[in-house]
Formats: sequence, C-alpha cells, structure tokens
Amino acid sequence: MELVVGRVVKSHGVRGELVVEVRTDSPEERFAPGSRLVGRTGRGNSTADRDVTIEAARSHSGRLLVRLEGVGDRDTADALRGMLLLVDSGALPDPQDPDEFHDHQLVGLRVVDTSGDRLGEVVEIVHTAAGELLNIRLADGSDALVPFVTEMVPEVDLAGGTCVIDPPEGLLELGSS
Repeated sequence: MELVVGRVVKSHGVRGELVVEVRTDSPEERFAPGSRLVGRTGRGNSTADRDVTIEAARSHSGRLLVRLEGVGDRDTADALRGMLLLVDSGALPDPQDPDEFHDHQLVGLRVVDTSGDRLGEVVEIVHTAAGELLNIRLADGSDALVPFVTEMVPEVDLAGGTCVIDPPEGLLELGSS
C-alpha cells in the first residue's frame, strides 16, 4: 500500500525547487537527501508514476522546499504541480510508542462501542491543527468525526482489527445530520 507523504503545490524560484504540502509526521525522514519516493501525476485512469530522489530539502517561511534530482529549472518544476509524493507503507517501521499509529494501520478498523456493539468503520484520519480525528463511516452510511484521544478512543487492537470508542452522548448523532 502506498501512502501520500506530500503534494507538490508549485515551483519556487528559478532553480527547480518545489513547494511541498507535507502529509507526514516525519518530514525530516521522508524528505532527507537521498530518500526515494514515488511521484504520481495525473488523475483517474491516466496516472503516471515515476521514481524520484530527494536532492535537498529546506524550510522557508513555514513551507517545505524540496529539490528533486533531475529537476533543475522552473519549467520542469512547474510541470510537477499537483504531483503526489508516495512511500510504500511496507517500508515504514512500526512506531516505537504503543499508543502511536500510522494512518494506514487505522483505516479499515471496525469501530465498536465499549459494550462491543459494532458502530462502523474507520475510513480516514483527518489531521487538524488541534489534533487527529477518526472519520468513521457509521452503519447508516453517514460519517462521524471522533477526536483520536484516549478519553474517546480507549483501545486500538490492530491484531483484532478493532477500535473501541467511548464518545460523549450525541457525538455520533451529529454525523447523521
């Protein structure tokens, strides 16, 4: 499974640098010089993948600027606008902290309440400035966002494929409105 770690927003300057929207908790590792990623361009059935190697990366005015090998001018960089930068999830080490998870480990988990009643399935992890939210597809087809904090998500069992939630009253009903 491939995971998106960044997206090329636009070119920067005339030497081929790219402004990258970071979508990983480990940008210093994913965008380290020499790192190899998959670059995916296009949409739908007309996607094209290519291997890319990070030549350099630096922070500039709160943004990540990346230079890829073989991209040395503005025109070449402009052509990469919108390209997704991906990494193979199999290449990622498991987190050291038992309470830390990669997004791909959580997506697809069955969601149950503290009584064991099935509520739905985790379909996405939403990253916000305030923290992560589990986007849960409920049995009725609606979605509910549940803060991914211990008080509301007391247990994640990757081996068992379940996520136990204990949301405050009314939280799941908000998803169906």
